[in-house]
Amino acid sequence: MSICMKKYWMKCTFVFLLSFVLLNACTQIELFEKNTLIPNLKWQNNFDATGTFNITDTSSLYNVFIVLRHTDAYQYNNIWLNVALQASGDSVNMQKINLSLGSDAQGWEGIGMNDIWEVRKLIARVPLKKGDYNFSIGQIMRDNPLQHIMSVGLRLKKAEE
Repeated sequence: MSICMKKYWMKCTFVFLLSFVLLNACTQIELFEKNTLIPNLKWQNNFDATGTFNITDTSSLYNVFIVLRHTDAYQYNNIWLNVALQASGDSVNMQKINLSLGSDAQGWEGIGMNDIWEVRKLIARVPLKKGDYNFSIGQIMRDNPLQHIMSVGLRLKKAEE
């Protein structure tokens, strides 16, 4: 193969790869995530993580996740949460959730780095109406404050068919 032919193929390959990257970059990812830092790693039972998101596509189901970061020093294998979701003009939908974080036999669930662990737990797969939604997440454990929790949040993603 001649030098000119190699340069031509290299240019074509580069243009193809660049086009592929640019076209994929234009794809919209239907995702919302908001995490709230817990002050001083001590989650008071009167402190709620809150946020707002907007739904425009009502033809899809949505996966709703709780995202929680804790240190290795957290002393329980689970956490009890009050999760509230309210659509504009609707009443509040409150749910108590017992979120498993690990077990004595297998250790912590999720992804760990040094002594920090992050777990993303699917809590619902639901259709949502068009409009704005408010959410809040509070801890309802017996300890107040609940030690070694770094952040908590909500992640919302279109469910794949």
